[in-house]
Amino acid sequence: MSEREPYHHGDLRQALIAAALELISEKNVEGVSLREVARRVGVSHAAPYRHFADKESLLAAVAKDGFQMLHHKLEEAIQNSSADPVQQIQDSGVAYITFALEHPSHYDLMFGAYRSSSAQQNPELEYAARLVFMVLVGAIARGQQSGVIRVDDSEQLALTAWALVHGWAKLWIDGKIPFCATQSTHHLAVFVTQILVEGLAKTET
Repeated sequence: MSEREPYHHGDLRQALIAAALELISEKNVEGVSLREVARRVGVSHAAPYRHFADKESLLAAVAKDGFQMLHHKLEEAIQNSSADPVQQIQDSGVAYITFALEHPSHYDLMFGAYRSSSAQQNPELEYAARLVFMVLVGAIARGQQSGVIRVDDSEQLALTAWALVHGWAKLWIDGKIPFCATQSTHHLAVFVTQILVEGLAKTET
């Protein structure tokens, strides 16, 4: 058999990320190797090393890609929402849950054990994750300025809100919510986020 022809597909780096995500969805993070990713893309075993030093750096790129996608979804949800900060928070929460359920393998990698063990070694990944969190912080801060969100530390409120939607999404993905099968994704996402914004709302004194 002749030697493999040079890669001519275009963006090799992105193709490798896509192949790694495909492997994760089929198997798990442990099932990913640079050799198998290269095979799937159709390049030599040495080709991935042009972009990634090792498996960890490839997985970090996959996770970063996920955070950038999620950030775009949240920003888009807010832009398409009303001028009401409370509605913006709810719509971004629905977008967050929807993203998690539509991309469960990506989501698990973004927030799984892999990220917690390596995030501090990858400032670009941490920055991408921080941008996602700051979308929620910004929406809460705008609500506070408008007098419709309770007065408290905006980052602490955002962390609490994130814990709610993240916890629901993860339980959902893991099949731990028994009544999910009888409800539509959108219906339950709206229900969860409605509870969230009611808890964030400023109460009359």
